[in-house]
Amino acid sequence: MSTPILILGEALMDCITQADGSLLPLMGGSPFNLARATALQGGQVGYLSPFSSDSFGQQLKARSIADAVEPMSPDSARPTSLAVVTVRAGQPSYGFYREGIADRDYQPAALLDLMAKMQPGVLHTGSLMLVPPENAKVMQVIEGARALGWTISIDVNLRPRVADDLAGYCAAVMQAVELADWVKASDEDLEILGFGHASLATADELRQRFARGANRHIAFTFGAAGAYLWIDGQSSMAAAPRIELVDTVGAGDTFWGSCLADWGTQPEGAGERAAATLQRAMQAAAINCSRKGCQPPRLEELMQDETTK
Repeated sequence: MSTPILILGEALMDCITQADGSLLPLMGGSPFNLARATALQGGQVGYLSPFSSDSFGQQLKARSIADAVEPMSPDSARPTSLAVVTVRAGQPSYGFYREGIADRDYQPAALLDLMAKMQPGVLHTGSLMLVPPENAKVMQVIEGARALGWTISIDVNLRPRVADDLAGYCAAVMQAVELADWVKASDEDLEILGFGHASLATADELRQRFARGANRHIAFTFGAAGAYLWIDGQSSMAAAPRIELVDTVGAGDTFWGSCLADWGTQPEGAGERAAATLQRAMQAAAINCSRKGCQPPRLEELMQDETTK
């Protein structure tokens, strides 16, 4: 039986800056992208954060349902969060509008009551949800979920421009990492957090310095250079597949979503599958990067891609 995977985090509209200065709204948000990626690869996914009752929110909700993600909370009357995205050389930069918005309109006690009635599974969060002061509510959910027997997944996915106090933000992130069973961070995340220059060649040494007591699965991504995965003492690293790059929006979300789908559908023997899990996650991210915006592949696409190699 598949393990339930619940997502707590932002679902927003990425307003992509066009050449003529206009904005093209596209659905996004790291946890939202990850939820879709996980479900499209067979994970049993529920979305804890509320969707807005506005037009954008209902588009996000409809997309999640179409991709087999189940909304778990009532709609909020608050507006959908927005991100203004500028893409240069395939790399996105973001400006966020996060005050008084729908995905922050929840009460930790209500979410924990819901989780207490379910088979314990995986709670995933990260990204903008770890920015103070929102992190205080998120930590209540994390601590309560751990007490209920849930596995905690964190994607660090730092957004330094959002934080008024970068040092405080980094401390809040590491506080959450301390309680996480499964953690993903990029090379940029590691450098901002103060771990120095991060490269695939030094990934194992970085992992030893980064790891905290609860961590059992750790993934580091290094963009086009590749990625590293460590599971209960078993590690694997690999170069990224060669592709015709369109953009990298949602690449890390697709990568980690693929990992969660693998562990959620096959809870046993994760360490033995570390190399295979990593390869599939990287292939999923590569397919996503060959498309505009975040368009994670379905499991059938990945399997077909593997059989044609």
